[in-house]
Amino acid sequence: MLTCYEAGRDGFWFHRFLTARGVENVVVDAGSIEVPRKGRRVKTDRVDAERLVRRLMRFAAGEQQVWSVARVPALEQEDARRASRERERLVKEQGGQWARIWSLLKLHGVDRCGKARLREHVDNARQWDGTALPDHVRSEIGREHDRIKQIDAQLKQVRAEWAVRVEEKQTHAAQMAAKLEQLKSVGPTSSMVLALEVFGWRRFRNRREVGVMAGLCDAPFASGDMDRSQGITKSGNRRTRSLMVELAWMWLRFQPDSELSRWYRRRFGGGRSRRVGIVALARKLLIALWHWVEHDRMPAGAKLREA
Repeated sequence: MLTCYEAGRDGFWFHRFLTARGVENVVVDAGSIEVPRKGRRVKTDRVDAERLVRRLMRFAAGEQQVWSVARVPALEQEDARRASRERERLVKEQGGQWARIWSLLKLHGVDRCGKARLREHVDNARQWDGTALPDHVRSEIGREHDRIKQIDAQLKQVRAEWAVRVEEKQTHAAQMAAKLEQLKSVGPTSSMVLALEVFGWRRFRNRREVGVMAGLCDAPFASGDMDRSQGITKSGNRRTRSLMVELAWMWLRFQPDSELSRWYRRRFGGGRSRRVGIVALARKLLIALWHWVEHDRMPAGAKLREA
């Protein structure tokens, strides 16, 4: 028996439920399923199910390109990714809380201050007429600040737990993270995301698969006399893609003598081309890091972190 369902909120538990009972199942990337573009598209559960069945028949007949099949991680690998994703969520919540505090201050004409002395700044702040901030505003800012301190504590706990795993090299992902941190410019956060999202459980056959996974491959548009690039596909792991762009800037700063940095400076001298070129560097850097963790091939000219 062959079944399928679209990847979504339910994750992979249903896939494990089916495979444990001897059912062959595939988890399908919903964005890879073709839909008619003529007129308004009819969408109901029955129509969607019929379309899935028709494509499943084509897939079973050997048409592999009918859709994209999601790679299902092991339960332990999926659970390990929670550390990276919880850290990402906490950082976003923290930024949202600070934005709320700055908005409340601006609402009453008060400038922002250093985060360390927020409480003192709020107590001494004065409005346009010299009066203190209203009581409810000060109370609300105090509660927002208390939430920030709670998030800070949770972030420290997540980072500390991951640091212990990396130091003791408890898992394959932790081993990959420890190896990545040997390179200058790759810090604990970058190594965590790359190890848990990319190198800790995925296996790549070539450099193209590495670029496709992150959505850092070129998307050409060639039709008739028109032949141009649409930029990168952005169809891969968004966490890896955004991280690699940030890491590429850090690589230029801390690995200026590496071959990748020299290539970037030769190819993209300055101006707007620097922002375009950093994406190309991000792809090359991701492939270089893959060679480092999988094949012990250090990026040319790169330096290791001092012990």
